[in-house]
Amino acid sequence: MSVEWIASILQGAVQIGTIYLFASLGEIYAERSGILNLGIEGMMIMGAAISFLFTLAYGHLAAILAALVIGMVLGLILGVMAVSLRLNQVVVGLALTIFGTGMSGFLTHPTIRAGVLRTLNPHIPESLLAIQEAPKLPEMPIPILSNIPVVGRAFFSHNILVYISYILSIFMWFILFKTRIGLSIRSVGENPGMADAMGVNVFLVRYLTSMLCGAFASLAGAYLFIGFHPFWQEGMTAGRGFIALALVILATWSPLRAIFGAYLFGGVEAIQYRLQVRGFGAQTPQFVLMLPYIVTIITLTSLSFESVRKRLGVPAALGVPYSREEV
Repeated sequence: MSVEWIASILQGAVQIGTIYLFASLGEIYAERSGILNLGIEGMMIMGAAISFLFTLAYGHLAAILAALVIGMVLGLILGVMAVSLRLNQVVVGLALTIFGTGMSGFLTHPTIRAGVLRTLNPHIPESLLAIQEAPKLPEMPIPILSNIPVVGRAFFSHNILVYISYILSIFMWFILFKTRIGLSIRSVGENPGMADAMGVNVFLVRYLTSMLCGAFASLAGAYLFIGFHPFWQEGMTAGRGFIALALVILATWSPLRAIFGAYLFGGVEAIQYRLQVRGFGAQTPQFVLMLPYIVTIITLTSLSFESVRKRLGVPAALGVPYSREEV
């Protein structure tokens, strides 16, 4: 096992793990406020689809901004149904996943895509209307740091979104645990009735965290396309949104711990293909491919046990609609 091989695994872990990190950061805030968003998968694939279209029409910056907007809209829909209408959050989330998967396939169908691109940019070249790929975000190695053996290649030789994920993880941890805003979010997720009595606007907090969750999930999808795999495939998120849900639990709802969990899942995914090259799982590659999903199933199943929920510190009001009349 050479140093070069280890460096490539670590680099792949960070590249892939950034997808999970963006998605989990938003979900941590949503769950800390009591909102369970099972619609991450649908939001991610919509972010990927929108980034595909806007990258061809206007470029990377427009694609990222458009993905954030569509994510916030989907998060707002989640808020309306889960906060105002107090519908079952599991059903709402799954409905958003189905909607996002179907809508992304519709928008990127060759015939529809051509019409959408012409609407977005009437001057778009004909050659871009039928292609399935887009320019990838350029890598921006950080001077000096990128030259550090192993670590430099793993952490400091990526595109701008990877570096943004580093900063956001620390910033969001600070906001959640060191500021009054974070205290309000956590109190809403633990005891919304008490938080309401103390003057915290429970409904506003849950709406904002739902929209934040949607924006980050969609950003994760945008990064998946323009930052990691710039070739459009329908359903290209491949269940990564559900893995992000498990990651939130493994990180015990902490943005900093989510970094390590994201890179762990990213490393498992990155190592799959390299293990096959070395002969492990070459005959049964499906076994290696299903490893992240096995961890996801075990993690989500564990939440059905009350003792596990208490040990993990699950927000007490997670998934529970709030109504002043029922307090």
